Amino acid sequence: MKKNDWKDRLNIVYSTNPDFHYEQASEKETETLDKNKQPLRVNIEKKARGGKTVTLIKGFVGTEYDLKELGKLLKTKCGTGGSVKDGEILIQGDFKQRLVEVLRSEGYTQTK
Repeated sequence: MKKNDWKDRLNIVYSTNPDFHYEQASEKETETLDKNKQPLRVNIEKKARGGKTVTLIKGFVGTEYDLKELGKLLKTKCGTGGSVKDGEILIQGDFKQRLVEVLRSEGYTQTK
């Protein structure tokens, strides 16, 4: 990413001081825990989804990249679509039992 990308500073009020330098607060991503220490929870949900059933995996602690990779693996194993948003993996359909088995076979032992 460019150092002075204007999209990162959109809606920011600037100073007229010529010596002012804008500094962006950077957040550190948490390191990914070991697979056997991940407290993953698998739930079925229908609310606010137009009556469609989805399976949610919550509780992943780690980087966004690792979460997306896990989501990609789970979607491939179930042969269905889904998404990764806000620290949750959403799999389309009722795949709770299959996902728990896949997660445990991959080494996520604290899956419920």
